[in-house]
Amino acid sequence: MSEKLIDVWDVVTFDDDLTELLQENSDLVRDYLLTSRRHYIDRELSDHTQPHAFNPFAEDYGRFVEAIGREMEVRSIRAWHYCRMTDNEVAALRRDGIHLSTPDTLRSRLASLVSEGLLSPIEAEGLFTASPFHSTQLEARSNKCWMVSNPVPPDDSGVELLLGHWGGEVAYFWLRDQDLIDRVAGVGRARVVEIAVPMAATRHSYSAGAAVVATFARTMGCKPDLKNFDLYTKEPLGPDAVRAVHSEGDERFAALGLSFPPGSADPTVGDYDELVAEMETVRWQRQVDRNQT
Repeated sequence: MSEKLIDVWDVVTFDDDLTELLQENSDLVRDYLLTSRRHYIDRELSDHTQPHAFNPFAEDYGRFVEAIGREMEVRSIRAWHYCRMTDNEVAALRRDGIHLSTPDTLRSRLASLVSEGLLSPIEAEGLFTASPFHSTQLEARSNKCWMVSNPVPPDDSGVELLLGHWGGEVAYFWLRDQDLIDRVAGVGRARVVEIAVPMAATRHSYSAGAAVVATFARTMGCKPDLKNFDLYTKEPLGPDAVRAVHSEGDERFAALGLSFPPGSADPTVGDYDELVAEMETVRWQRQVDRNQT
């Protein structure tokens, strides 16, 4: 396995072998994306009655993305786990590593909060009983630790509830009792954990490959969509996988997804305006051409 930890949004972190493979196929990536963009503009400026145009590079491009996905299976990426934890839980995380979410681990975490005086036994039992684990979601939610591939700001709507309520969705997601909601909102502090994730421990190598190709494409001036993705590890990870824990109130916590880590800000900001401007240019040129014929 490559020892270098990859940020799927930063080409600087790509290892030499991966970079070489991307560069060898740069013409294919550029041809596919430029053709796709041209087809999109053409269709938007049309009456939408014709079939979608065929991209002659699509099949080869698809195979290439799949190949990069396979390459990612032997690599590790940096991922981000948004949560709310107590100081003791952070210490245990650094000591023991990443555990997977199960009814037993939820029960154990609740018992720890009771022993610390942060919850009453009745409150802990109420939280456990209300958990989505006690539903048809048991299999879907068990034996996973969820993360995101790209850091996002703590006030992003996608992570706001995770940071605002202790225990993750398996603890707060189905709560209707306002007293219990208030209790989990008052336990611990908002945290973001940097995790080194071997892609072989996940089911998301293809998504990682697509993100890597999109990031590389931007270095050539192409404008693909941001390929950030959710992922989970299906195996526990040792303490060496915990690269950092950023806590609410810390400078880096507030800067996540904006100025920290460097280059992690959403690169697609402004892309839509550029696309609209390009469409207007094409529309104007076509009108000029028609007037001249």
